[in-house]
Amino acid sequence: MRIAAVLPAALSLAACAAAPAQAPTPDVETAPLFQARDYVGDGVFGAGIEGPATGPGGVLYAVAFGRDGTIGQVVPAADGQGAATLFVELPAGSTGNGIRFGDDGAMYVADYSGHNVLRIDPATKAVAVFAHLPAAHQPNDIARAPDGTLYASDPDWKTGQGQLWRIGRDGRVDRLETAMGTTNGIEVSPDGTRLYVNESVQRKVWAYDIGADGSIAGKRLLLEFPDHGLDGMRSDADGNLYIARYGAGVVAVVSPQGQVLREVRLKGQKPTNVAFGGADGRDVYVTLQDRGAIETFRADRPGREYGR
Repeated sequence: MRIAAVLPAALSLAACAAAPAQAPTPDVETAPLFQARDYVGDGVFGAGIEGPATGPGGVLYAVAFGRDGTIGQVVPAADGQGAATLFVELPAGSTGNGIRFGDDGAMYVADYSGHNVLRIDPATKAVAVFAHLPAAHQPNDIARAPDGTLYASDPDWKTGQGQLWRIGRDGRVDRLETAMGTTNGIEVSPDGTRLYVNESVQRKVWAYDIGADGSIAGKRLLLEFPDHGLDGMRSDADGNLYIARYGAGVVAVVSPQGQVLREVRLKGQKPTNVAFGGADGRDVYVTLQDRGAIETFRADRPGREYGR
């Protein structure tokens, strides 16, 4: 998430062919669940750290490696820590935010300053515009449905409003909704039938039904939080949402019925997004704006991309 200074506290491919093999996390079977630890330390990434996503080979990617306009890759080491290096520099005028991967290993990146969704070739690292959204405020976070359709949140921090977009497999762009709150975190249910969108300033999480043609209907309030902000979110294989609670220093785990099942306490106070990964899909990675770092914890279920 990128939030302008109008708020009280500013919230601000894959290298499959050449990606290093993933090292196993030590003692994964005995590691305590839902206890956060450092994966990448303070200041390795900049304040714009966002969009974590696990690509081919188990390599983790996140934007703002040292500064905006870059994407870093983090390779797990034998001691359970992550070694971060520069993966790619984006073209001038582009700033990455949310990241997702296609079935072919291609990386899709929300480029909020360029009003694009970028596609990065996994073999050559060539960056191309997959979709252009000229009427967007700033494409912020993206979610990928099982059929390859992308959905993008689009907040306007100055007015406290937001929009919602669908990007087809052919790059065609359709605006689904306007006059929302500050749309931010976005995710699709494991079976592809639900779309979840949260609004950071309004602290609300909305659910929609996804039609066979990728359209959405049946908007309803899933949950409203009493304080702090909302940022990126991901679903586990059972459909529970892992929501970064910006300013609260926690990741909230929420059931498909809107019940808060638990809160995972972090060292940092400003988590911006989450991603699943690891050998069994049960490692959760959290990007922290106030630390420029990545924390990780073990979950009891894998991410939705890893199945049950």
